[in-house]
Amino acid sequence: MSKSISIDQSHAVIQTLANNVDWSVLDSNLLQSKIIANAKEAGAQFTAFLKNGGKVIIVEPKVIQIDRSVPFDPATFIGAGWTIEEQDKRALALNQIDLTEVMFETTLEKKEKSIIGEERLKRLKSMNRIRLDAGVFKTLWDNQHLIPLKWREQPNGNTTFIFFDGTVLLNPNGNRFVLWLYWDDGRWSWDYCWLANDWDANSSSAVLTNSTVASETSVS
Repeated sequence: MSKSISIDQSHAVIQTLANNVDWSVLDSNLLQSKIIANAKEAGAQFTAFLKNGGKVIIVEPKVIQIDRSVPFDPATFIGAGWTIEEQDKRALALNQIDLTEVMFETTLEKKEKSIIGEERLKRLKSMNRIRLDAGVFKTLWDNQHLIPLKWREQPNGNTTFIFFDGTVLLNPNGNRFVLWLYWDDGRWSWDYCWLANDWDANSSSAVLTNSTVASETSVS
């Protein structure tokens, strides 16, 4: 039979945790908005953490919702003068995505070690893959807990760069770019890559097949 926690024991638990937290790696704004200002939910999550013996319970989502009510604005997200030149309309039509169905394509052929970004974009189009767009990128960036742990994998110790080619951006100089996510140094980061650059086997485009999307649509 479980024994009730005493006041002294609860204080000892809090003190033990407080003394062993690496406060230097935490974001003050995040703690304010997600814990201090949301005490009830934070308390429920902390209770679950303690019930699990002080271990984090990781439940990865399968299907995520994409909010299309506010279109991605590169000028706001990146800077003035950035615009959208091209979009995969099939990706824009998606309001939800099954993350387990996402595939990663390099389009590299035998003996190829790298490929120019523009050429890879052409190959993806010829393969008829649905290229995930900036809306999916932004959803994942804003909700990093939704990103599958598998996406952090670093084959041979090399950082994997995940591209969202469904949205092609123009910088103020008229050069074409696409957004990417990558896991490095214990956290997610983002950047944009010029389509005139060489992309190697560590650079993968996040895509879906038409059949996958058709199946999801029929189920919903």
